[in-house]
Amino acid sequence: MIEFKDVTKTFETKQGTVHAVQDVNLKIEDGHIYGIVGYSGAGKSTLIRMLNGLETPTEGSVSIDDVEISALGGSKLREQRQHIGMIFQHFNLLWSRTVLQNIMFPLEIAGKSKAEAKKQAEHLADLVGLAGREQAYPSELSGGQKQRVGIARALANDPQILLSDEATSALDPQTTDEVLDLLLDINKKLNLTIVLITHEMHVIRKIADHVAVMESGKIVEQGPVLDVFKRPQQAVTKRFVNEEVTPSLTDTTAVVDQLLTKYPKGTIVQLTFHGDQAKLPIVSEVLKQYGNLDLNIIEGTIHQTQEGAIGTLYLQITGEQADIDGALAYLQKLRVETEVLNRE
Repeated sequence: MIEFKDVTKTFETKQGTVHAVQDVNLKIEDGHIYGIVGYSGAGKSTLIRMLNGLETPTEGSVSIDDVEISALGGSKLREQRQHIGMIFQHFNLLWSRTVLQNIMFPLEIAGKSKAEAKKQAEHLADLVGLAGREQAYPSELSGGQKQRVGIARALANDPQILLSDEATSALDPQTTDEVLDLLLDINKKLNLTIVLITHEMHVIRKIADHVAVMESGKIVEQGPVLDVFKRPQQAVTKRFVNEEVTPSLTDTTAVVDQLLTKYPKGTIVQLTFHGDQAKLPIVSEVLKQYGNLDLNIIEGTIHQTQEGAIGTLYLQITGEQADIDGALAYLQKLRVETEVLNRE
């Protein structure tokens, strides 16, 4: 288990003291995929660098399986780092080396024989989907293939933990999904703990079990991914979730305003579904019960998380207030999370 306990990290600059990380308490269970999300400057990269000892806490402790990383140094820290793999945003490959030679590099540093390193590298190349490309150079690879080399290299020393620092932010959407599927497959096959640092909620939603949201060096919200998507509490979390679940929310807001102008007695409702609820004909059921109402669908989305589907639907309801209230009560009876965004 990974544990950050009362961790604070400050830097002294010409402009004064910078509080990069403040009072972070976090536990990551073995075998989980844990996402840490935040905008630029939130402190997430500083946090992950303390996990492999590249930074030390100003206060607090960082431990892996009860070994305090922040207290290690020299050979003991180097030994501990061999159990931690790292994937970088810009691949960090050696351009004069082939795919196979790049994967072999950390094995060579660890003192493996050339034959043993080659055998392990060939296995890892196959694992990440690069069989047949072992003799290619990085300049001959696509961005997704380069990142696959980076992943294979990070796995070379059989790490217990894999750190991913914005590993997909330089990739196009399709390639991002392919790399995320690969990480999910590796997690399941190797029971590897993966810690993802990202500013993309799509990455979190697609493969993470749990998520922590960072802002101004602090963890402002954390929990299972599905729970955070269903009920985001903090403003920054709501912003992340809205960007992922309803990417055209700005347009939606404009549509809502237009509808309220056209139907001043209307009620705008946000419905949130999860699991099998996302597959049910909820709108049809409401209309069967309250046929005098007019329901206008503004926007709807369904996304998949590791814990099940989550859907969001925006409705504009017009009709008699008693019927509207009855419909809202009926939705709650169906266990659909219902939020009235605007009511006359």
